Amino acid sequence: GLHEWFDALKRSFPHWKIFVSNQLSDHEYTLGRPLFSEEDVNKGNLHFNKDLHLSVSIRSYRSERVAAFVKSVLDLNVETASKLYMEIHKQYPIFLTRDLNIARNWLRTQARGTERYGLVASSGAIRLKPYGINVKASIDPSYWFLNKKSDIRSSYFLEDVATEFDIQGLELDWACVAWDADLRLKNEMWSFKSFRGTNWQDVKQDDAKLYLLNSYRVLLTRARQGMVIFIPPGDSTDATRQPEFYDSTFAYLLNIGMQVL
Repeated sequence: GLHEWFDALKRSFPHWKIFVSNQLSDHEYTLGRPLFSEEDVNKGNLHFNKDLHLSVSIRSYRSERVAAFVKSVLDLNVETASKLYMEIHKQYPIFLTRDLNIARNWLRTQARGTERYGLVASSGAIRLKPYGINVKASIDPSYWFLNKKSDIRSSYFLEDVATEFDIQGLELDWACVAWDADLRLKNEMWSFKSFRGTNWQDVKQDDAKLYLLNSYRVLLTRARQGMVIFIPPGDSTDATRQPEFYDSTFAYLLNIGMQVL
């Protein structure tokens, strides 16, 4: 991460001049630990430049505020997320659903011509498998992103799912983000989970928690024109898919003001 860059520069290249954005202070960048010290600033080698902050989203050309909305959602900032949702929803539709077939149908009706749509999920979304979403089944990104609607390997078929590893740095026109219990809300805080063996286990390392949160950040910012978020209803007969694992997250997004299909 960024800490390693700054540590390496301090250790091996102390004579270099370093130019950075003046907004490298958010927790998502710093993990609560400053990237540089006052001593670094006072030495005169560290220079801040507001123009280095990439504040305009090219991916989401319908709304430059989608990234800010996603950030506020993941930061659990309900007030800001609600305000941004109201601002962007007409230009950049975002919906919730608990029915995957409804999500699939919505994508098909939104896309025009060759506009591409697809299904994405976290690489840790192991318990989406009962819904036909198997994140352990690898895809060929070239087929998934480029092939036509007649090819079952393409994103258009909405059968093969792309994870953050497949889709980072790339984008779709429309996306369905399938949200599993690896990131769930509990007591108004994110609860980070990893599925090991037959059970969900707590993610304890801060770096791993940040990685998981950023995985969802990637997934929620892949669509240029709009997205639908599928949150499963769960199954009370399955200990790994209890409704409570999903209901609180759905209720949180609902509280933001997100509309349901």
